[in-house]
Amino acid sequence: MKTAALGFQHVLAMYAGAILVPLIVGESLGLTSEQLTYLVAIDILMCGVATILQVVSNRYFGIGLPVVLGCTFTAVGPMIAIGGQYGISAIYGAIIVSGVFVVLISGFFGKLVRFFPPVVTGTVVTIIGITLIPVAINNLGGGEGAPDFGSLTNISLGFGTLLFIILMYRFAEGFVKSISILIGLIVGTIAAACMGRVDFTAVAEASYFHMVQPFYFGSPTFEWSAIITMVLVAMVSLVESTGVYFALSDITEKKLDEKDLSKGYRAEGLAIFLGGIFNAFQYTAFSQNVGLLQMTGVKSRKVILVTGAMLITLGFIPKIAALTTIIPTAVLGGAMIAMFGMVIAQGIKMLGKVITNSPENSMIIACSVGMGLGVTVVPEIFAQLPSGIQILTSNGIVAGSVTAITLNIVFNMTPSRRKAAAELSALRKQEA
Repeated sequence: MKTAALGFQHVLAMYAGAILVPLIVGESLGLTSEQLTYLVAIDILMCGVATILQVVSNRYFGIGLPVVLGCTFTAVGPMIAIGGQYGISAIYGAIIVSGVFVVLISGFFGKLVRFFPPVVTGTVVTIIGITLIPVAINNLGGGEGAPDFGSLTNISLGFGTLLFIILMYRFAEGFVKSISILIGLIVGTIAAACMGRVDFTAVAEASYFHMVQPFYFGSPTFEWSAIITMVLVAMVSLVESTGVYFALSDITEKKLDEKDLSKGYRAEGLAIFLGGIFNAFQYTAFSQNVGLLQMTGVKSRKVILVTGAMLITLGFIPKIAALTTIIPTAVLGGAMIAMFGMVIAQGIKMLGKVITNSPENSMIIACSVGMGLGVTVVPEIFAQLPSGIQILTSNGIVAGSVTAITLNIVFNMTPSRRKAAAELSALRKQEA
């Protein structure tokens, strides 16, 4: 009973982050309530599968740490952009290829990490967060194109939800604080229901059980720009997961070697591949569950296995998934401002450690964020370029990421720059 209770705590800690991704992407792509219900259900189920793949370690995959996997927010902006340009089938084609790519590079990703230092990953995460804020603001107003967009009711619900989350985050403590966004969504929906703004039809029509099916939204299609985008997202997610792995390694006092990391990356690649097959999402290690692990002091993998089993069970019950689809768009928008703002804050936190190291890092960040945001705001700027080049310029996140990777190589990885950095480091040590 105690193990089940601890496992359910982990479900609650990650639930808001898990359901927000399908809700945001699904609504942005104009899915029906039935399709949205399926999307939420399959995502929750695949979160459970991904978690178990990672926890159950064997000679081929699984890092063997008490880690919970969920869909990454880093993928939200790119998926919306890909879906809007090429359709939902291109999203899943790109996710499938990115999963295969991660599996193939899992053995030597540790050597590729040097191309993704904090100045690069922090820049990419910041760009992604910034490009998501307009989506949050549109939803707070009631959704782009809504007849009552910007109405006093929508604004009140959206900002009321955000205010409640802020108050919870300020005055609540411990576990309650960690699920403040989930509680905010529930309270906002209850308030909306009292105002007659919630339609329970989707819940009434949803069944109590369903079987999952591969390619629910149709056969995948493959577009180069979409594939490159999702591969970049997967690489950034792997870097984020690496940090979680080492944090858990420290908490559980289990030393990690290169082989363990390779198995962890391979499990993540398998999870992403299966996510594409079953029309779910890309997955990454959830840091909020690390915080819960520290708070409870329970480090058993058995608890996380129970968490994974619970998520899989919930994924087979559309009635529960349908409950999340009735959240009003304005309420969702209020929570999204906090969630996406945290993505930006995470990016800034990563950059704060490196931006003062050298003026070159400042230039990398400045040009990359400028390019990423500029292409997002004015996507037609490169419309006259050859289609082969547009693969790298048609999406703000790709353009910003490629800029950051390239400039980091130019400024920080050429032999002359490495030598100068080593000399500067030695000089500082002498002065100290």
